[in-house]
Amino acid sequence: METLTYFLPQVWFGILALFLFLYVMLDGFDLGVGILSLTASNEERRGILMTSLSNIWDANETWLVLMGGGLFGAFPLAYGTILNALYIPILLMVFGLIFRAVAFEFREQAKRKLFWNFAFGAGSFLAALGQGFALGGVLKGINVDQAGHFIGTTWDWLSWQTILVALTLIQGYVLIGSNYLIWKTTGELQETHYKTAKIAAVTTLIGAILITITTPIFYEYARERLFHRPLVYVFAAIPLLGVLLISLLIRSLFRKEERAPFIWTILLFLLTFIGLAMVVFPYIIPTQITIYEAAADPSALVFMIILIGALIPVMLFYNIYQYIVFRGKVTGGHYGE
Repeated sequence: METLTYFLPQVWFGILALFLFLYVMLDGFDLGVGILSLTASNEERRGILMTSLSNIWDANETWLVLMGGGLFGAFPLAYGTILNALYIPILLMVFGLIFRAVAFEFREQAKRKLFWNFAFGAGSFLAALGQGFALGGVLKGINVDQAGHFIGTTWDWLSWQTILVALTLIQGYVLIGSNYLIWKTTGELQETHYKTAKIAAVTTLIGAILITITTPIFYEYARERLFHRPLVYVFAAIPLLGVLLISLLIRSLFRKEERAPFIWTILLFLLTFIGLAMVVFPYIIPTQITIYEAAADPSALVFMIILIGALIPVMLFYNIYQYIVFRGKVTGGHYGE
């Protein structure tokens, strides 16, 4: 039983990390496309952007639901504490997701699309902003008592560090959204998003560098892990790999490659997640609550693994099937080969 008590929280930490990565990777590009829709020069271009998402965006958000349900079941203490501490960022995200979902459906039927166009773009931006503040708030740390209950204030999550994280995440979403549109569009619209991808690559890189430099300076727990052997060698390799990937990404953009930029961006996101997981582990709320303290009863964790183990392959198959079916270019508001 002691082995299960130690091992199962680690398994669930990995499962939740997988859900979060899949959500950020998949819903990240359609949030990025939503933000980019605010810059579309005419209704025809905006229609192409919307069509590129029409058959996949709702399935992408399913991973966020799975993550929320998994966090509630596996680490109920962390779930309650995080929701109390990050009430405003989470509400921003929820309202943003609602706005964009309603706008997406109503826009198709509206004769005057201006309001719904703005609602979709603004909702995408709000959702990304809320997620950035939530991520920054967790990394910043949450004030809790000895029982693990939140004892801070409503605005504890807001600081210049969390603003930096939020802005960098938004730029990351714009980057992956631009690269998705490079893959899915042609002609002038594709050329436009080669340009937005280059700009977003630079701004995301600047944000990532600032976060990498400031995190060990202002957060003691991160500094202790980053400069502790043997992990110091691993953490030293992550920025080097990041520079290599961003170089390959920028080179692929200048070469006008279509699929490579999207792939390099996914690998950048994956590298970032690995680095964050290594900094945070074994805390579920840095630096107060570990995964072992917040975990549910082992029997509940085993039961949930059985259910999730059956659900994950179904979800992955559904996502992969969607992308295979709608793999063509989007031209003139419809899919082509």
